[in-house]
Amino acid sequence: MKNMLTAGTLMLICLLLSALAGCMVEDAVSYSRDVKPIIQKNCISCHEQGGAGYEASGFSMETYDDLMKGTNFGPMVIPGDSEGSNMVVLMEGRADPSISMPHGGMDPVRKQDIDTLRRWIDQGAKKN
Repeated sequence: MKNMLTAGTLMLICLLLSALAGCMVEDAVSYSRDVKPIIQKNCISCHEQGGAGYEASGFSMETYDDLMKGTNFGPMVIPGDSEGSNMVVLMEGRADPSISMPHGGMDPVRKQDIDTLRRWIDQGAKKN
C-alpha cells in the first residue's frame, strides 16, 4: 500500500508540474494573425512601393518576404534577436530621434504591439 501511495503521489506531482510548465509556455505569435495587422496599421502607408519610407530606404513591408529582405542598408528583422532588430530599435526610439518610427505626426506604435513584434522576432520571425 505504501508503494501505491508513493506512486500515486509521484504521478500527481508529475501531472501538476506538467500543467504548470504548460502555463509557462508562451503562445506562438503568428505573422499573419498578429504581426501583419500591426504593420498595416502603423507602417504600410510609408513602407510600400511609392511610399516615402520605401523611397528613402528601399524598405517595403508589403509582404513577409519584403519585411525579411530589409532595406538598402541591411536587415530590419534578425530572427531570434528582437533587441538587435532595427525595426524594434526604431519603433522604441532607441536610435536617433530623426529616424524613429513612425515619422512625423503619426502616433507611436503601442507598447503592447511592440511587445508582440518582439515576441514574434524572438520566436524566430516565422512566416506563419
